[in-house]
Amino acid sequence: MVKARYQTAFRLYPYEKVADQDTPAPKRHSVVIIGGGPVGMGLALDLGKKGIDCLVLDDHDGVGQGSRAICFAKRTLEICDRLGCGDPMVDKGVVWNLGRVYRDESEIYAFNLLPEEGHKRPAFINLQQPYFEQFLVEEIRRQQAKGAPVEIRGQNLLTSLTQNDDHILLDVETPDGPYQIEAEYLVACDGASSPTREMMGLGFGGRVFEDNFLIADIKMQADFPTERRFWFDPPFNRGETALMHKQPDDVWRLDFQMGWDIDRKAELAPEKIKSRVRGMIGEDIPFELVWTSIYTFRCCSMEEYRHGRVFFAGDSAHQVSPFGARGCNGGMQDVDNLAWKLAAVIKGEAPDALLESYHIERKHGALENIKNSSRTADFLTPRNPAHALFRDAVLDLVEKHDFARPLVNSGRLSVPCTYDDSPLNAEDGLPQGPARSRPGSPVVDAPLGDGFLLDRLKGDGFTLLSINCDLPADVEVAGHHIRTLSIRAEGDLIAERYLGDAPAAVLLIRPDQHVAGRWPTYNARALDEAFNTAMGRT
Repeated sequence: MVKARYQTAFRLYPYEKVADQDTPAPKRHSVVIIGGGPVGMGLALDLGKKGIDCLVLDDHDGVGQGSRAICFAKRTLEICDRLGCGDPMVDKGVVWNLGRVYRDESEIYAFNLLPEEGHKRPAFINLQQPYFEQFLVEEIRRQQAKGAPVEIRGQNLLTSLTQNDDHILLDVETPDGPYQIEAEYLVACDGASSPTREMMGLGFGGRVFEDNFLIADIKMQADFPTERRFWFDPPFNRGETALMHKQPDDVWRLDFQMGWDIDRKAELAPEKIKSRVRGMIGEDIPFELVWTSIYTFRCCSMEEYRHGRVFFAGDSAHQVSPFGARGCNGGMQDVDNLAWKLAAVIKGEAPDALLESYHIERKHGALENIKNSSRTADFLTPRNPAHALFRDAVLDLVEKHDFARPLVNSGRLSVPCTYDDSPLNAEDGLPQGPARSRPGSPVVDAPLGDGFLLDRLKGDGFTLLSINCDLPADVEVAGHHIRTLSIRAEGDLIAERYLGDAPAAVLLIRPDQHVAGRWPTYNARALDEAFNTAMGRT
């Protein structure tokens, strides 16, 4: 009997027996996704919108209790806009751009994560993970009603898999017993303890950080500001750190560093937690505990994210510390990267070599996240006296010396990855252009007419963007029709972010809204070479 791993917050896909369980031979699906969290559902939605038959297998029947991930970055919101569910997330979420850092009771540093204007989405929203997952599933249901070939099966547990030349055979356990299905491709989105990874005997190397942190999500009505507030050595948690964040529904995330040698059972006692909370918010504010947990963390990565016809995404492929909100946000960038490549290969538009670039690009992104989150963890939990001395010296200097402020590391927050050195990048034909729009970079949003640039780049295929430059009426490359977008820019944010010192530019934009190549004018031969490179044909 398959049981849910944890208590369900939203029961979105209750178990139902399906025809596959009674067929004489296993039915084949184009893509099977293991795990129904944000990464699994995001991938299913992306593939379904592209017309790819995909099936999600989850060993529970909905969204689990507990807020877990709460900080969703601007790039994740832009991906969700492309998928069709960005608006309800932002409408429900708590928008914030400002962070403050304290030592004891004094503010020593403040930062704005989006100091420039001209972006549709904020730097971050705070939104409990169950809502984020619910909005993804609701959009899947809307796409299913339009004919998208997506299916979700709750209480379907993968128990074993066998790779063959042209498919993978899967053994699945359900409340009605076992059955088998086949998949052309399998994507494991089943978390840091990935059973799929364990079944395949694959490693997950990295560092374990010897510290414990208490999460206390509380419900209260209070006038605390809507910003990220972080303390070093506060009076209510001496010698350690603490964090406060606002979430929707009058829920607040409190996070207390506790040290390594603790009695977990004693620390999770409700009265002990309430005492800590009162120390932070004061004795006079009524509150109730919504969800509590003690966690430790690792910074780990698999060696390879592709193994034959099996891919790993999200926490199953890589895990980072929670400081910096790089976990789920990094996982959504995995989705953004993998979906269009799988779709292109399954449709016969690109060779298998294109799929190799998933590992190359997303391993680059994961290592960048691991580097940054490890540095944060070392600052918060010094590994040795030298690290502790450095941290204390920085905190001593920061109040009076501006140069020390960037050294304060309470969490380098998630930013989109630029795929420098990707095999899909064309040689940069506009070296005088801004670095932020070089090949491999995500498209930078900017105002365009009465809307925004990224809204004009939604779609499943490539787009050729011209700025102050004429294009042919119809652009076709290697048998593919390429959408075009021609705009004029002078002295505005598009000119600043895409032209720099150049008078004009042409950019080839991938389906995941990353730049594949750029040039000063339209060049059919350069475009042909860049498109074939971006499709893994060279």
